[in-house]
Order: sequence, then structure tokens, then C-alpha cells
Amino acid sequence: MNATSNDIVLHQPLPTGTEAPIEAPRTAVVISQTPTLPTITYWGRDFDAQVHSSLFFSQAAQLINAGIDQAEYASLMPLQSQGWSGTPMLTLTRDGKVLFPDFRVTNHESTDSSYTFTAEGDDVELSVTLSIDSSGLLVQQATITNVGNSMLGVNRLRLAFPVPSTARELLTFTGHHLRERAPQRHNFEQGFFSQESWIGRPGFSSGFLFCAGIPGFDFTHGTVYGVHTAWSGNTGHFAERTAYTHGILGGEELLYPGEIELNPGESYTSPRLIGSWGEGLTELSSRFHHHLRLAHANFRTGTRRPITLNTWEAVYFRQKPQTLTSLASMAADMGIERFVVDDGWFRGRHDDFAALGDWEVDYGVWPDGLAPLADHVHANGMEFGLWFEPEMISLNSDLARAHADWILRPSNDRLPLPGRHEYVLDLANPQAFAYILDHISALIEQVGIDYIKWDHNRFITEAISPYTGRPAVHDQTLAYYQLVRQLHEKFPELAIENCASGGGRVDLQISELTHSVWTSDCTDPIERADIQRYTSLLLPPEMLGAHISASPSHQTGRTTTLTTRTAVAFPYGFGFELDLTQLSDLDRWLSGEWVTLHKKAITEPMQSVHGDTIDPAVRVDGVVSQDKTYGLFTICQLASSADYPIRPVSLPGLRSDLIYRVRPFGGAKRYGDSDVAGRPAPQWWNDEGTLVPGQVLAAWGIRSKHIFPNNAVMVEVQAV
Repeated sequence: MNATSNDIVLHQPLPTGTEAPIEAPRTAVVISQTPTLPTITYWGRDFDAQVHSSLFFSQAAQLINAGIDQAEYASLMPLQSQGWSGTPMLTLTRDGKVLFPDFRVTNHESTDSSYTFTAEGDDVELSVTLSIDSSGLLVQQATITNVGNSMLGVNRLRLAFPVPSTARELLTFTGHHLRERAPQRHNFEQGFFSQESWIGRPGFSSGFLFCAGIPGFDFTHGTVYGVHTAWSGNTGHFAERTAYTHGILGGEELLYPGEIELNPGESYTSPRLIGSWGEGLTELSSRFHHHLRLAHANFRTGTRRPITLNTWEAVYFRQKPQTLTSLASMAADMGIERFVVDDGWFRGRHDDFAALGDWEVDYGVWPDGLAPLADHVHANGMEFGLWFEPEMISLNSDLARAHADWILRPSNDRLPLPGRHEYVLDLANPQAFAYILDHISALIEQVGIDYIKWDHNRFITEAISPYTGRPAVHDQTLAYYQLVRQLHEKFPELAIENCASGGGRVDLQISELTHSVWTSDCTDPIERADIQRYTSLLLPPEMLGAHISASPSHQTGRTTTLTTRTAVAFPYGFGFELDLTQLSDLDRWLSGEWVTLHKKAITEPMQSVHGDTIDPAVRVDGVVSQDKTYGLFTICQLASSADYPIRPVSLPGLRSDLIYRVRPFGGAKRYGDSDVAGRPAPQWWNDEGTLVPGQVLAAWGIRSKHIFPNNAVMVEVQAV
């Protein structure tokens, strides 16, 4: 920490002896003391120079006429008492009245990489901590404490980071089921732009990551800043620029009135707001990846995610012991490492109308239980996985008939609208929580479960807890975290995949507690290309479940080749989501060959890289080894192009001082020597490939063989 005048400078800590360093430029933040609350006056690339005067005074706006006699600025908690004219960041109530605290700092503490201040006003204590972690992420969290003598209501607590005035373009994300995290661009003008999710989870169209940067920023160029709220319940993200400020990016937990009410002495702590920056989106995202890999250092993740077969699209609810035993044998013969039985194994679950909550094996379907199948899976060298949806309950279930008071509802005499014929179990109720924990734990012990696919298919709406009498989403989210933590404590080797109708619950908080995410229920590779590309801005590639499915696709009806389906899934959490018995002998053999190639090619955590293409129909996405001597790139042609044949595409993320052998991954014959019209592939498209400097690959690129729309190929680069 360098403290001069009123400024405090935080620097990214150096890695420890056991921690792999991150290659992205190091982060620094300057916190300026002000007459009221501290403010961030710089964050971004680290610097060596001392700050000899307060940056606050070098950036503060002049006092204007026809306003308040205080020049506006965005402190670490902008308030009207500081002249803030933007959207309220903090809304508190006491005795039915809104409070406008005039906070004054009472204490502050700092280290080389963290700073905490405490302030008081109107019998409210505000504490804000700002820190830089070893990945270079900027983390902010706030706590409100009631130091008065009556109830304090917390209705809103927003956190934000400022961005420089050059950040004039926003990148945010929208989408829906089967099309999560679709990018959208906006000019960052004056005004307030937000995305909110009130469905009990971040959702398919959540803000996910709010980015602001130099207009035209992309994956490899342009300074860009991004923020993410690490919270799995109701979540909001926003961007705001007033006439007097640079602009801010922020996030919050969205709260219903009465959801957070603090008795004297009680506190509420916000979710973490986490910021990253970079020269391009790939560099920005690398800090999130590094952070999650450190968070998972004690998990049983190994160097890569086990190659998985999930049975959902293979059999749906049509489960039979003989069928699944045969599938498991076939999977083992192909070299698959994890076999997962999806929805339909528990008592009375023959469709999605019934039985959620009755977490006992259906002996009508499985006369000998699931243990014989699990034993068969283990005997063949695979892990055994099982699907649960622990937070949900069916009205047609023994649990609902016995404990209707365990269902979240708007009132005693009305249930909310159903979703997928299911409702939400009140996990804030200790009895309901213990019931779920005990039943899952018993099955893990009895069956020998190595992996849980944890689903969450219903929106949490109109949710009042019969147990607490309060709006339920906040307590439900905390109970969910506690349930996962207790399962990890009881079963340290257990792996959990986070699924919410696919990618409906993707955030850093739950991603620190679970091993992977089912990226989307859509397994069509052409749709998946962008879903995976943008989800990987937050999560490292090995955490993104990506499976080869049947063709035509069960979600879109699109027909694609096995090679295309493989090429799009291969760099991520590779697996299969289909009935192997329906593959031709050739495709089954080829699938086994792809499994063997995956085990040889991806032996360590790889860095995600994404190429910027002029052609909107072409995607270039890949993974590169930590030392940048090896890389795999998928080139996907989503649709027809204006260019014919396609332009050369750049392969980013490599070292400019090395020469690379570039060739079709797995051999040219996998992709064909020519297309159906007989047009020959480029001369380098063979098993020998060609040699190209890394600098040329990044700046000028290489021209692939011609790719038809809805097709993809893979290219391998190896330093020589």
C-alpha cells in the first residue's frame, strides 16, 4: 500500500509459492478520501509511480449553478447527501419512513491489497470493503448494521465501480431457455440501463456480466471493464452515467419489501460485486478463470472434467435396468469416464407431473435398486452420477401430501402458478432442509454416488415462506448454499454439476461451490457455439458441460455431422447426451476415437481464447495450454457468408516468438479431403500441416478448408 496525502493505493498481491501466476497485467486501484465517503479514482493496470496528491481533486467536477452546493461524484456509496443526482443506491426505512443517512467515516483500515471503511449516520452503520485478489479481480462488499433501537428495513443496497469516460459502449447479455447469454451492444449514454431477474435465480436473460469499454472493443482489442454480482438469487446489474460523472457499472441483490428487516444489532451483508478489466474480453475473462481455479484447488476436479455420458436424451423417462446397464457397458468400451442417470429414477417419477420430493428409488422400475447399476458402472472404471432437483416439490407427491406447509406460496389459501408442474420447497424451514439433506446423503451412501446433477427447473415466484412469514428468495438462496456446503463436508469427494434448466443459474458464488455447470439444455452445436463462447467469459472451459447429442437435434431439429457436434463440444467439459445404441458402428467407433484424442490433447487446465472475425457467420473459439505451446481451435460456420470461400481467420493466444505446426486435429480424413462438389482442400490441409509464426497466426491468420454452413472443423497448433 502506498498512502500519500488523501489517496490509498492497493496493488494485486503477488502469487504464493503454491499458486500459479496469472499472465494478465496486474491490477491497481486508487481510493481517494473525500469530505464524506471514499471514492475510487482509478482502477486498471498497475503502476510503479507514487501518487503524490489526491486524484479526487484532479477529477472532481466544478460546482454548477441551479444545483446542489456540492459537486457530484460517485463515492463507494453515492448518496444525495453527497450531491448524487443519479438513481438511489441505498434505500433504508425505519418506522415506515425512508432514511437519508449522512454518513461520516468513523474508522478505516488497509493492507497492501484491501481497504475497509466504516461510517455512521442516523443510527445506521455502513461498512464497505474493497480488495484486489491474487487473480487481479476487484471485489467490493458492504454491510449495513442497525445500531438504532427500532427495526431497520433494507430495501436496496447497490454497489458500483466507476469506469473512465472513454468507456462509451456497453456489452450486456440477454436470452431465453435454449439460447442463454446472447450478446447485445448499446451506446453508453447518459441515463440508467439495468437488467433485473426476479425469478429466484440469475436466469437465462440476466445481466450476467455488464461490460463497458472503448467503442468497438472485442475479444482481443480495446480496453474494457466488466462487473459481475456473485449471487444466485434475485439479481440486478446496471450502468449509469449522469451529466456530471464518468459512468458507473454495478450490481445488487434485488430485495422485496420486508425481506430484510434488521432488529437492533443485526446486520445485512450484500453479495460481492466483482470487477475485471482487460485489453479485450479474453484478458478480462482470464481473471475470473484464474480465480475459480484457485477456489477449486481443494476439489476433486483433477486436470480436466471426466468425459461423461448423461442418459436424459438417450432414454428420457423410459428407464429400464437392462437398457441402462447396456448403455453403461457401451460407454465404458468407448473410454467414457462418468455415467449419469438423469430424471426418472425415483418413486412414481414416470413423467414430469409427479414425485419431486420423494427421493427414494422406484422399485417398480428398479427391482433391485440402483446399487447393481452403480456397481456395474464402478466395475467398468467409471464414476456413477445421479440427477436430483432438491429445491422443488410436486403436488402429486407423498412429501406434499404430508407437508403442504413446506411449499413457498403467496398466501395460506393460494399457491403460485406452477412451472413444469412443480413448486418450490421452503428450505428456510429447518425440517424441510434436514429432510432433503438426509435423503440425498442416504442415497450417496447406499448407492455409491460420485456425482450429482443438481437441477432447478422452476422460477421462484410469488414466494413467501410459511415458516418465516417473509419473502423467501434471500433465505432460500442462503439455504441452497448451506445445503451444498454440508454435502461437501460429509462427502468431500462428491462432484456437483450446477444445472437450472441448463444455464439458468450461472454466477461466481455457486461456481465456487460446485464443479461444473450444464451450460444449456440446447445441445445443438450451432446454437451452442455462441452460448459456450459467452458463458466462458465468466467460467473456465473445463467447467462448461458440453455434450455430443443426436442428429437431428432434439431441440431445434437441425441436422449436423458427428464431426461438427464433436468440434463444438471438444474444448469444454466434453461428454455425450444420446443413445449410443442408435449410432452406426462407424460413428460409435469414431466417437471412441474422439474420446481417446480428448484424453491425450487436454491433460491440464487450458486457457479460453476467441478469435475476432469480420464475418458474422464464422466463429473461432479455442483453448491454449498454459505455456502457449499447444492449442486447439474450432472454426464453426454458422451460416452462409458473403465471402466465398471464407477469409483467413486469426488464431489468438499464442506466442509471437514461436513457430507453430498447424494441421487438422485428429487427421485430415476426419474432415474429408474435399467437399461434396469436389473442391480440393488447401495444400496444407493434411496430416503434415504447415509451419506458421505465432505472430502471423494472430495478425493475419490462416485459411481453413471450405466449410459448409452448420459445420465445424478443428485445427491443432503445436510449437516446433
